[in-house]
Amino acid sequence: MSVTTEARRASVSRETLETKISVDLCIDGSGQAEFSTGVPFLEHMLDQIARHGMMDLKIVAEGDLHIDGHHTVEDIGITLGQAFAEAVGDKKGLVRYGHAYVPLDEALSRVVVDFSGRPGLEWHVAFTRAMIGTFDVDLFVEFFQGFVNHAQVTLHVDNLRGHNAHHQAETVFKAFGRALRMALAQDPAMAGVTPSTKGVL
Repeated sequence: MSVTTEARRASVSRETLETKISVDLCIDGSGQAEFSTGVPFLEHMLDQIARHGMMDLKIVAEGDLHIDGHHTVEDIGITLGQAFAEAVGDKKGLVRYGHAYVPLDEALSRVVVDFSGRPGLEWHVAFTRAMIGTFDVDLFVEFFQGFVNHAQVTLHVDNLRGHNAHHQAETVFKAFGRALRMALAQDPAMAGVTPSTKGVL
C-alpha cells in the first residue's frame, strides 16, 4: 500500500487464493474511471461513484468468476475501502458527514455516510428482482459490507421507492458517490482540526 496524503491518493493491492485486486484512487479527481473486473454491471455502478463523487478510480480485478461473482464483488469492496482509508489519512479538516438523495425516474434512494472510524452498515434495499442481467443483486450488500469494514465508515443506504431494479441500484450508487463527495470535502472552519469531540477518528 502507498499513499500521498497531500494529494489524497492511494494505490492498494490485495491478493487471496480467490481474487487479485488493485485499486488506484484519487479523491480529488475529475470523475475519470477505468475498470477491468469481469463483472460489467458492477463496473457500471462503480462508474457512478467516480463520476458523481468527482474522484478518479481505476480498478483491476481477477477472480474466480467460473464459480460466481461473490468473491470478486466482495473483495473489490474490501480493497476499495482500504484505498479510501489510506487516501483520507488523519481526517483533519474533513466535513466528515455526507448525504444525498438521488432519483432516477420512479426510483429514489438516500445514502448517508460518516467517516467515523467505526464500521457499520444499515442496508435497506428491497430489490424487485433477484438478477439484473447476469448480476446477482445479493452481491451489492457484500460489496458495501466489505467497503465499510475496511474504510471504517458508518453507512446508511435506503432505497425509498422504485420498481425497476436497475434504477434502484443506480440511484444507490449515484447517491453513494454524492455522499462521499460531501463527506470528503475540506471544511475551511475545521482546517487542521479533527471533526470529533474525541479528538481522533
